[in-house]
Formats: sequence, structure tokens, C-alpha cells
Amino acid sequence: MSGAGENAIVAKGLNHWFGTGEARKQAIFDVNLSFRRGSLTVLMGPSGSGKTTFLTLIGCLRDVMDGSVRMLGHELNGATNATNEALRRRSGFIFQAHNLHESLSAIQNVMMGLQVHGRGLDKRQSREAAAHMLGLVGLADRVDYLPGNLSGGQKQRVAVARALVGNPEVVFADEPTAALDRTSGMNVVQMLKRLGAERGTTTIMVTHDGRILELADRIITLEDGHVVRESDGVP
Repeated sequence: MSGAGENAIVAKGLNHWFGTGEARKQAIFDVNLSFRRGSLTVLMGPSGSGKTTFLTLIGCLRDVMDGSVRMLGHELNGATNATNEALRRRSGFIFQAHNLHESLSAIQNVMMGLQVHGRGLDKRQSREAAAHMLGLVGLADRVDYLPGNLSGGQKQRVAVARALVGNPEVVFADEPTAALDRTSGMNVVQMLKRLGAERGTTTIMVTHDGRILELADRIITLEDGHVVRESDGVP
């Protein structure tokens, strides 16, 4: 992994549209942004401002139509399926909808994160790593619980553990603290901040949660698909 201070992601002249013909509507307008390795960036803005669309474009979850996105040294515009898949394996994704497998226990859901990242651990090592990560998010006593027996906030913490257990180089998070109380939300964001300092993990987070702004290195505001404001984190 390259050293901190370099850019993990660079977007230049990024535009995006939805629909075709007369229904075609532009959602992202000429966005130029870079994200330094090890940093924690918050994307803010009203609903419909393009935050999630932008996140999916720079996270290999949506094809780049126009402009350039370079992620971990690879151009995404015109990238092959193999390149996109390899980059997704180097990333962690946290969404407001936790998307847990209801038939699997908390620890089994987290172990699936290791399988996705292809870390090559045996079953015992995978279980130990998953249990450790669940402990870090405060669920050491819930490792064998099925999602149906967990609260909404606990499910979200399982999803966070699943995203982080593979030691991703970049974390894309869409409203990761929406289902969490203040203490749990701050703990999750502090963990992401710590991973940035210790491992160079880059986090890009969409949120309306003003409680966590003090932890951001940088705050970017989008409105109607345009970047309207950039600032350093709240001191």
C-alpha cells in the first residue's frame, strides 16, 4: 500500500446522467475532487443532491460515463469487469440498508466479508478475525445471534464489521450512522478515523449526521450535482 499523503481517488471532469431521450437528466456536473490516502471525508447536501450517485461512481458500483476517475492508480472510465471486481475487493462498503444474510449469524455474516476480500484465511483464522472485529464494534456478546434477534443498530454494526474485517484500502459509507445512537455512531467513525491513521485507510462518507462532523478531515457539500463548498473538518 502506498504511503499516506498520496491520493487514493481522483475525479476529473466527472459528469453523469440518468434516463434517455427527453427523460435524460444530468445528476453530476463537472466534479473535480481528490481524496488523500488515510483521510476521512464527509459528503453532505440535501436529498437528491447527487451524493450517493457520486459515491457509487468513485466506488466501482456504477459505470463512469464521462470524465475520469482514478481509484488506487486505475482508471475507471472504460475499465474491464475484472479491474472493477479487483478494486471492489480492495474496498469496503457500508450502506444504510445493512443487507445481512438473515439465515447467517453475526459472525458468519462478517466472515463472508473475508471471503469477498479473498484474504486466504482458514476457517479458524476467519472466525477469530470476525470475532475480533465484532468486539471492536461492541458486539462481542452477540457473535452467534441471527439478524432477526438483533436491533437495527446492532445489525448496522455487524454490517460495519463486515466491511472493515478485510482491511480495505478504501471505505465507502452511505449514512453508516443513521441507525445508531450517538455513542455507537461516534465509536464507528472514530474507528474509521483510527484506521486512516494506522493503516492509511481512506474513508468517504455520505451523511446527514451533524454529530460526527468534528471527526472529519474534510467536508464537501453537493447541491443539484454540483460541488458548492469544500472545507477542512470542524476544529
